[in-house]
Amino acid sequence: MSTETPTHAIRIVDFPETKVAVLQHHGDPKRIGDSIQTFVAWRKQQHLHPSEHATFNIFYNDPYRVASNDFRIDLCVAVDRDMRDDSLGIATRTLPANRCAVLRHVGTDNGLWQSVAYLYSEWLPQSGERAGDFPLFAQRVRFPPDVPEQEAVVDIFLPLK
Repeated sequence: MSTETPTHAIRIVDFPETKVAVLQHHGDPKRIGDSIQTFVAWRKQQHLHPSEHATFNIFYNDPYRVASNDFRIDLCVAVDRDMRDDSLGIATRTLPANRCAVLRHVGTDNGLWQSVAYLYSEWLPQSGERAGDFPLFAQRVRFPPDVPEQEAVVDIFLPLK
């Protein structure tokens, strides 16, 4: 029995320009946990707690449709100043202001790509909208260890033209 909570209510929002500190993960999706641990440790050192600094991921490709070595995701935290850590490759970037379709995913990351697939393959063709030029990204609203994995909340943002 699935513990995922599918929700297909799509809302259109104007996402504001947001400055973020970014750690890029390139390579095998099975190694993302290592990058997450590094990023979490760095955030703690910088006093960037998730309750005060939003957590984002930028998805450049689908881990199920790309060769492991080509997988790429950015781990991001909203910041109010430029931040850099050359030893870890952390740099400041900007999530651009965009009009976006937003789908809320509740549950584990195991079902996240099903929600993404719904957004692209069902909602987008029926909506009359067109995907924009910036990659799909997500905001981690609630996540472990603050909540159990099955209660995690992720807002998936699809930039539109």
